[in-house]
Amino acid sequence: MYFCKKFQDYQQDMNEKKYISVKEWSEDDQPREKLISRGKKQLSNAELIAILLRTGGTGYSAVDLAKEVLSSAGNSLTNLSQADFNHFKTIKGMALAKSAALMAALELGWRMQGEISNEKETVVDNSEKLFNLMSPMLADIDHEEFWAVYLSNRGKVIDRQRIASGGQTETSVDPRIIFRGALESKAVKIMVAHNHPSGNLKPSHEDRELTRHLDDIGKLLQIKLLDHIIIAITPNGKADYYSFHDNGLIL
Repeated sequence: MYFCKKFQDYQQDMNEKKYISVKEWSEDDQPREKLISRGKKQLSNAELIAILLRTGGTGYSAVDLAKEVLSSAGNSLTNLSQADFNHFKTIKGMALAKSAALMAALELGWRMQGEISNEKETVVDNSEKLFNLMSPMLADIDHEEFWAVYLSNRGKVIDRQRIASGGQTETSVDPRIIFRGALESKAVKIMVAHNHPSGNLKPSHEDRELTRHLDDIGKLLQIKLLDHIIIAITPNGKADYYSFHDNGLIL
């Protein structure tokens, strides 16, 4: 009886608690403000969807609604992209305008994937082409990321993968992950790239050691490391790069 009474008291307390809207949250926790201050990669799928939905409903926030939308598709963005207006009608709070905005955003995602697929016919066989391929991904982010680009014998892009993401000054890279991706994609050549948020293009001692190590492993596996570039926004405000190959550090 004591347990039942305590549970009833708990339910009453929960019912009496005032609902807190997204606007009343800490600014760092509001999805749109969080995106502006921390960057898009720091947001969860639900938070990104909440920005599209803009509002929730009586007693629930846009984030709550976004979580319900995701749950309705098994928490899969792929499944959600296949949903139509009839699906969204079953979710409380998903008005026509909200449904249309979300469907349009997901369709853009699919079209972007189509562009990436077309990109795989691109030949990347020198530092400038690698820079043109990777600078949109790396130039203006505020933390280090390390990517590998997997190539055919003719230099066509088979795949590209983000290997590691770290802090503002360094990121930890596991060579095994890089070459596992090469073996899985049946690549015979690879190129790698990372960024320096500081704007300094000069390679660190760790950058040099990692490059040497990757070159050695590639020779053992007969997977040629063509180049490693460092990308940064330099003090003049333009994106630029440093190439290990062009500077004679990869033969």
